[in-house]
Amino acid sequence: MHPAPPAPASAADAGAGAAPPTGDAGGWHAIDAADALARLGSSPAGLASAAARRELDRHGPNELPRQPSDGLAILLWRQVAQPLIAVLLVAAAVTGALGHWIDAGVILGVVVANALVGVVQERRAGRAVEALLELVALESTVVRDGVVQAVDARELVPGDVVVLDAGDKVPADCRLLEARGLLVDEALLTGESVPVEKLEAGALPAETPLPERRNLVFAGTRVTGGQGRAAVVATASATELGRISALVGAAEPLATPLTRRIAAFSRTLTIAISALAALTFGIAWLRGYELLDGFLAAVALAVSAIPEGLPAIMTIALAAGVRRMAARNAVVRRLPAVETLGSTTVICSDKTGTLTRSEMVVVEAYAGQRIELTGSGYRPSGALLLDGRSLAQPPSAVAGLLEAALLCSDARLVESDEGWRVEGDPTEGAIVAAAGKAGIDRDRTERLRPRLDALPFESERRFMATLHATEAIGPWIVVKGAPEEVIARCETVAWNERLDARAVLEEAERMAGAGQRVLAVAAKSEEGPARALERVDLEDGFTLLGLLGLFDPPREEAVRAVAACHSAGIRVAMMTGDHPRTAAAIARAVGIEAGVGRALTGAELDRLTDDELAREAATASVFARVAPEHKLRLVRALQGSGEIVAMTGDGVNDAPALRQADIGVAMGVSGTDVSKEAADMVLRDDDFATIEAAIEEGRRVYDNLIKSIVFILPTSAGESLLVLLAIALGLTLPVLPVQILWINLVTTVALALPLALEAREPDTMRRPPRRLGEPVLGRLAIQRIGLVALLMFGAGIGVFEWEQARGATVEEARTTVIATIVLIEALYLLNCRSLARSAREVGLLANPSVYWGIALVVALQLAFTYVPFMNTLFETEPIGGVQWLVAAGVATGVMLLIALEKRLGGAPERRRGSAGRPRTPGR
Repeated sequence: MHPAPPAPASAADAGAGAAPPTGDAGGWHAIDAADALARLGSSPAGLASAAARRELDRHGPNELPRQPSDGLAILLWRQVAQPLIAVLLVAAAVTGALGHWIDAGVILGVVVANALVGVVQERRAGRAVEALLELVALESTVVRDGVVQAVDARELVPGDVVVLDAGDKVPADCRLLEARGLLVDEALLTGESVPVEKLEAGALPAETPLPERRNLVFAGTRVTGGQGRAAVVATASATELGRISALVGAAEPLATPLTRRIAAFSRTLTIAISALAALTFGIAWLRGYELLDGFLAAVALAVSAIPEGLPAIMTIALAAGVRRMAARNAVVRRLPAVETLGSTTVICSDKTGTLTRSEMVVVEAYAGQRIELTGSGYRPSGALLLDGRSLAQPPSAVAGLLEAALLCSDARLVESDEGWRVEGDPTEGAIVAAAGKAGIDRDRTERLRPRLDALPFESERRFMATLHATEAIGPWIVVKGAPEEVIARCETVAWNERLDARAVLEEAERMAGAGQRVLAVAAKSEEGPARALERVDLEDGFTLLGLLGLFDPPREEAVRAVAACHSAGIRVAMMTGDHPRTAAAIARAVGIEAGVGRALTGAELDRLTDDELAREAATASVFARVAPEHKLRLVRALQGSGEIVAMTGDGVNDAPALRQADIGVAMGVSGTDVSKEAADMVLRDDDFATIEAAIEEGRRVYDNLIKSIVFILPTSAGESLLVLLAIALGLTLPVLPVQILWINLVTTVALALPLALEAREPDTMRRPPRRLGEPVLGRLAIQRIGLVALLMFGAGIGVFEWEQARGATVEEARTTVIATIVLIEALYLLNCRSLARSAREVGLLANPSVYWGIALVVALQLAFTYVPFMNTLFETEPIGGVQWLVAAGVATGVMLLIALEKRLGGAPERRRGSAGRPRTPGR
């Protein structure tokens, strides 16, 4: 076992009801460095090599365990053990029993194709845990036997002392022993948008949340600046990274709304078909049929009732949605995920990079007056505004503030084909860009005031200082850092004779309340020749030049997308590792919750029971300082309340929730491989607006699937009635099972395919999400299916009896019936382009593929009727022009009746359209 971290002294120390510390590194922040080394049996000189070998044997290598994967047989069984697949297997069995092996092979081909797709997708999803392995460092610098040496990171053990430098990947969870200007990028674990300052401070309160444990560093994070030494306290699965790996492996993604609805629909359909087949067998037996003939009659009804083409249509409709989403920068990794976004009721969004640009920007400068700076990213261009008015040039006080801040920064801006990027600290990059907006040239400024010396930012003093040479005033010192530290060293201000420290600090607090990161800048001139900076030079005598407010601004397109989601009845919640005040400010800026007062923190969530959490999750929209288990727990709470949850994220800390959510959405640009592998969809542009576009596309896909079902089912139901009535009345079957398969598998599928390409309905994003328990087919759809099935049945039996009455052979009569059904389908297709609107209202030429589909089916039907080997295969005979005229006339009459029903029955739906739909977020 790993060394046990110290427990809080009492319940009060940890906070009443608080959850135990997370990870085996959870409690090490609560003791000082000396106690940590003593508990680990180590020292600043590190472990002895022999002790390290013993610890390695005890703890095992420092690598994440590989989860055993399910075998191929288990994966295949999961794909076929579904009601709809069972229906298809029954269809294949009965068609095979009839000796029609080609048809049985086609159905089995659909089953096998769907199963293979499912297996491939499950295998890809399982790689989420594997991707975590790539985050573990390959080599580390450690102190062993008192000597600094490089070792394989897998050989690290608790008690090892590691040496950290800029650019290093942290190899394990460690307690800091020394830190000098140490900055660590922890975004993948905490969501912090800027590197975190680390320090070798003493014991922190036990309840300190993970993002604020400044005396710990975590495996998989990266050092961006400074140096440090730290004692390893947890390796392998005991690290925060290992804990997240376990959460990812334990998170079980739920069935999508579409698969749940289709499964329920398939179960109902299976029961109905089985009952009808049994009824048919019973009727046949009562009418004196031989047992074998009665069985074949029941088989005929089952074949007619099973919509064999439905899985193919579903797959093709979803695939078409995948292509359209890809064109809108959303790459779908699992087919059913296409529709899931259309059912989403809550979007849990990460902040950094999704709702915001993940680019620090100076948005405000205060030097006696408030100046607003516009522009985005690190591009050094934008406007300076005073009371909303653009300034031709900055006030002298603001120019002096920005020039000094520029000189006291090390970052550089580089322009490339992909735009402007920063080399160095993002905060300093934002300052360089702000100086450029004020017309301050860096090269010229540095030539006029060359840097002679610098003291980097350190945790003890919380500011950076630089010394410059000037011709006019001699040596010049600039400091930049935390307002309270800088202001405490000032005696005057640049815009006034007297310093009012309280007023300036209140101004800094106002800026921080708006979610800004506030820096103060001060300067003073020294007498005598230039020399190296000493600590005594930084104690007092400075003039405050002003304050700078930095912000990771929201994406403008995200603001519009959040509003669009609200109008579509979808609630948007934000989950971030950032400070609650920053989170609340961003929430207000993007419109997640107007006037939000505060954000719920992870520590507050720990104190809630599951029931209390469910109530909070149903209403709260902003969650800050949340750890991976908080996100996972929130997603589960929302799902337990009947919500369909979409989760967005880019870091390792998001992976468990991404996998648990109904649909996980990862960022393609800023996202880690772990988040992408855990997600169902990846955004190529990291833009929340793309999620809104994908929701629109998901709703379109679902609408088109319903249209396809409403198109397919009447044919199966009408054929079933034909068979059932013929058996009940002792008549000759108007259609044979093999002919039914022709209609169901060839003509119906060919005609239904164009429906997958239909444009979205006008009210798509102005109606609420579908309820979780809502059936696949609503009242209007069932009404339409019933009517069309009855009309198709009546047309089929009428044409068959008319043909026999005029002396046609049974084969000719059946061929005419099939032609009639196919023509009814072709014309009915035009009505299915919208369940409530007429073909004229949706645009006669808006979907040309409809007419290509009809032309294809007509050509296939002509081949079916006149090609000799088709006549032999399907037991048909060629028919004459009179039969075609009759078939066309009957089909036209049926189409007119359906159009009349749509006008009368669909009128309320058209009137509701968008105006009658709820437009408030949530449910």
